[in-house]
Amino acid sequence: MDNYRKFQAGPDPFGRTWSVEFQWMQTAISIRHSDSIDVKYFITTAGEDRQEKVVALPHPDLLAVCSQVSHPLSDPFCLKLAGMHIARMIESFEDMDKTLVTVSRPELLHYAQSLTEKPQYITR
Repeated sequence: MDNYRKFQAGPDPFGRTWSVEFQWMQTAISIRHSDSIDVKYFITTAGEDRQEKVVALPHPDLLAVCSQVSHPLSDPFCLKLAGMHIARMIESFEDMDKTLVTVSRPELLHYAQSLTEKPQYITR
């Protein structure tokens, strides 16, 4: 995915493709007393009302994962991690009944590793 601010995700288990649009990112301490980064999206698809989804990235887990993959913690990196989680939610339909979804450390690590992996070249 090249654009994590506005993208298409899917298909979901029902064969639909969803439009995903980033709204904002902010520290959740100020809005809900949580040590996390909240990333808000609006998602839409044909035949469904627009839905609001907030992806919570726990700050302690973000720090640990960034250390593991040797990548600095930054707003663009958080946006990519949250975007990958929204795409996975749509494809699996897991947690689609929730407005606020917290990403687990293993999920964060998986997304971070896929973003930071260096391509392996085969030499002959």
